[in-house]
Order: sequence, then structure tokens, then C-alpha cells
Amino acid sequence: MRFEDYSIRLLKESDLESYYNMVQKNRARLEDFFTGTVSRTATFEDTKAFLSEIADKANKRQYFPYIIIEDSTNAIIGFLDLKNIDWSIPKSEMGLYIDEDYAGKGISTKAFVLFQEHCFKTYRFKKLFLRTHSKNYAARKVAEQAGFEIEGTIRRDYVTTSGELVDLIYYGKLG
Repeated sequence: MRFEDYSIRLLKESDLESYYNMVQKNRARLEDFFTGTVSRTATFEDTKAFLSEIADKANKRQYFPYIIIEDSTNAIIGFLDLKNIDWSIPKSEMGLYIDEDYAGKGISTKAFVLFQEHCFKTYRFKKLFLRTHSKNYAARKVAEQAGFEIEGTIRRDYVTTSGELVDLIYYGKLG
């Protein structure tokens, strides 16, 4: 998948060093909203094991990790994933984060829109959804600009890295 000077593709184990560096650079930004990623990538070796596990899950069609690449530098600048997949519906939760140097430039929204179209077409999902904290204004803006609708707020549904129990807003889009 391509848009402007960016590409989206599945994450590979050979992306280990670039992925690790991007997560480390953005660790503070990811702590509250990507607890799993932060906890599983503390060291290079932890990240290597994490990528191996998610590659196995992708092979089993349980999880799909994608990266956003800046074509001119070949740098990983963001991450998209499909998780909590339920093939019986079929539906999936989407996730997204972007490197701080690329945030606020519309890249996230363009990538998210292209990615959701890919997910509906390629995986034939009937529903995509995302969950986000009410204070994650960037994620809320991306979801709304991509045509997702608020389906409700689930109270005390997520524990942040710091241990805070927070409400999550659920967004959904039908395919």
C-alpha cells in the first residue's frame, strides 16, 4: 500500500533494529496508550522475542502487524495493527501510532484510511473498531476523520502503564 512518499506493509522480523529504535524514541508517548508494546520492548532482546511471537500470530491469522515507512529514507515512522480478531463475525480492532517527528502532519489519518480500506477488502472484515482513552485526542481525531463512529464508552476498561484504570471510547466502522 502506498500514499504520497509513504508505504504500508507487514512488519517482518528483519525490521527488528529499525522497529526497536522507533519504539525507544517514542517510548514516553506510547506508555499510556500502548501498554503491551511498551512492556514487551524494554530491551533489544525483549523486542526480538516480541517480534517473533507476533510473526507466529500473523502466520496463524490471529494478529497482523504493519509498519508505515517513509520511502525516501526507508525509515519506519509508524505502526498499524489488527488485533482481537474474531473471524466468526468477522471483525478486528485496529491500532495505530506514529513517530513524534511525523505526528500532526496528516500522515496518520491518510495511513489509517488506506489501511482500513485494505482490511475491508483483503481480510473481508464486516466491522473494524478501535478503543481509545478520552484524552487521546489525536487517536480520536484520526478515527473520526476516517469515518468511524462512537459506539459508546466502556468504563474502567484499560490499565495504563502507570497503573491508572481508565475509561475507553469505542469507535466502529462497518464494511
